[in-house]
Amino acid sequence: MSHNTFGHLFRVTSWGESHGPAIGGVVDGCPPGLPLTEADIQPFLDRRRPGQSKFVTQRQEPDEVRILSGTFEGVTTGTPISLIIENKDQRSRDYGEIAESFRPGHADLTYHLKYGVRDYRGGGRSSARETAVRVAAGAVARRVLGAGVTIRGALVAMGGDAVDRAGWDWAAVDENPFFCPDRAAAARWEERLLTLRKAGSSVGAVVEVVAEGLPPGLGAPLYGKLDAEIAAALMSINAVKGVEIGDGFASAALTGEENADEMRMAPDGTVDFLANHAGGILGGISTSQPIVARFAVKPTSSILVPRRTVDRSGAERELVTKGRHDPCVGIRAVPVGEAMMACALADALLRHRAQVPDGPMSTRLPRN
Repeated sequence: MSHNTFGHLFRVTSWGESHGPAIGGVVDGCPPGLPLTEADIQPFLDRRRPGQSKFVTQRQEPDEVRILSGTFEGVTTGTPISLIIENKDQRSRDYGEIAESFRPGHADLTYHLKYGVRDYRGGGRSSARETAVRVAAGAVARRVLGAGVTIRGALVAMGGDAVDRAGWDWAAVDENPFFCPDRAAAARWEERLLTLRKAGSSVGAVVEVVAEGLPPGLGAPLYGKLDAEIAAALMSINAVKGVEIGDGFASAALTGEENADEMRMAPDGTVDFLANHAGGILGGISTSQPIVARFAVKPTSSILVPRRTVDRSGAERELVTKGRHDPCVGIRAVPVGEAMMACALADALLRHRAQVPDGPMSTRLPRN
């Protein structure tokens, strides 16, 4: 299997399967001299960790990360950073019945058609278990971006029920099991998800990720657009079926006057934007405004409701997927989305510094 690496200068390669002994990754291109220990990575993994509430999979994984290389005395050395997370709570027996059948909505059929062999235990490489590695790599990427950059994610819709942005409070994200910024919406979602979970069903969701504190100039025109690379990073997350930047698809309903982010000069001599319909990116290049991206996560395909399928011999069957699964996989996708945003931005920052080492750090217009 190829294509296990993403990034250009900040490169992340992941390895391992859901029911193997461990998963892990190698982060290459991280600059030397940055403080980094397991304690800097673990809090982000703890946010993604399964089994923390009744609304996510009950698989009990501590997700304890170990750094095997790339640091010395608590700082990065500039050499590849190798990370490993051991799998502790696999139940491969739960997947015995799907060894010969293809689960609807999963990668089972396509993996079999492409490779002729697949690891049916939890989906192998196609399992969302792999995203723990991305979260660990995202913690390293945040070190590259620096303390002045803030990346935050939130669940903004579940099953078509969206948050009220008038009641948005980032503090609420850490107060409920849904990473929801609207306390009223979180209460509604709890009741709905309990009903769906008892019925053995699932529901989709929308996640929003906001990055603030970035300088202008990240990204490149045409084939290196920052929004295109962020979209690719977010689309690579398991179960993601759509990505939008800024107003995204809603911008198609706007007029040119409504959509244009007007500008004025601020008293300090910098350019001040009066709106952010573009989501912090114009022409594929960051503007220094908050970068805003949203992605849609489909309902968890592993459900207890019988679904029609076929097996390897071509026989038609009815299949119930057993095991421990998220009734809304979008919940734990929030820290994964933050991580992929961090990795994409760290890569863009390093590439920007390489091409334009004296580039502007603010929107102050250069004097001719």
